[in-house]
Amino acid sequence: MISLTDSRVAPYLTPYRCPEPVLTGSGVPGAFDEKAVDIPFVFRHNDRFYMLYTGFDGVGYQSALAVSDDLLHWTHKGVILPRCAGSGRWDAVGGAATWIIKESDRLEDVPRLKKIDGKYWFVYHSYPQTGYESGPAEISLAWCEDEELLDWHPLDAPVFSWRDGADWESGGLYKACIISHEGRYWLFYNAKNRAERWIEQTGLAVSDDLFHWERCPENPLLRVNPASWDERFVSDPYIVRDGDTWLNFFFGYGKMYPDGHTHAQEGLAFSDDLIHWEKVQEPILPYGEPGRPDCGHTHKASILKWNGVLYHFYCGTRPSREGDPTSAYGEFRTICLAASEPVWEKEGNA
Repeated sequence: MISLTDSRVAPYLTPYRCPEPVLTGSGVPGAFDEKAVDIPFVFRHNDRFYMLYTGFDGVGYQSALAVSDDLLHWTHKGVILPRCAGSGRWDAVGGAATWIIKESDRLEDVPRLKKIDGKYWFVYHSYPQTGYESGPAEISLAWCEDEELLDWHPLDAPVFSWRDGADWESGGLYKACIISHEGRYWLFYNAKNRAERWIEQTGLAVSDDLFHWERCPENPLLRVNPASWDERFVSDPYIVRDGDTWLNFFFGYGKMYPDGHTHAQEGLAFSDDLIHWEKVQEPILPYGEPGRPDCGHTHKASILKWNGVLYHFYCGTRPSREGDPTSAYGEFRTICLAASEPVWEKEGNA
């Protein structure tokens, strides 16, 4: 594995952390984000920055958009994947939208949305039971023609399921990202097995049409490393290309630390062909100092380069405390930001 001090790693480090979350849940009873927010995906559209993110209300996930002019101050725009309880649909409990297909998967290109057959497309996963990520999730797509990005149409069935997968993914599917390469679509996803203390690893499927997927025979491509910081999870892939090198900003989980807790932390892996990956042996963004909004977990990356600065959005957690606007299972779960420069200390950062 690659050392954190390797010169190849330095361009992707974001050592400066915004002292406060950039987005929190509302705490409003009955709101989609009453309990928490999660899973950022940041892009630029119609001269503004947008964030696709997930809210949790105690029943299940629903997904929304927020907007910003400077990447630091975010305003909720609207829910785009609401719950359809009582509909009889496979995703009636709700869904977590994790990725909108982009024009370019290169790190130097600011993320912008790509139209396919006149439509924008996002990928999401949905759990079959109420509660926090309850039951084995499946993956599907939704499309939109609206330039305000508020009118999305989920497909009527999953396009990718654990049901025809291998044992390592038989417990259900999590975050997916979709890139275009060599004339095909490549879907990276993490999944879990059925063990009580389950393992999450990352796999790949490819498609010519977004609807019919063929698993890579080498799955899982990114595997857990026993007795290391990622001994249980190698999860939530965010795939980009820098020059001829592919990067996967993932999170790992598994090792107990001196504080007596196990922490999710951001990792990085390199590949020349999208199949064979080499991980950096340490986290590139470890859990935060006590009291910080990410002292529990630092995970679920969204990466963007803007005006020469690398922005690393992620979900941060810490133990709940009195005065927090939200709380879910004893955690204050928010969207946080780290960067290659402390842009929040400068004027005119956008």
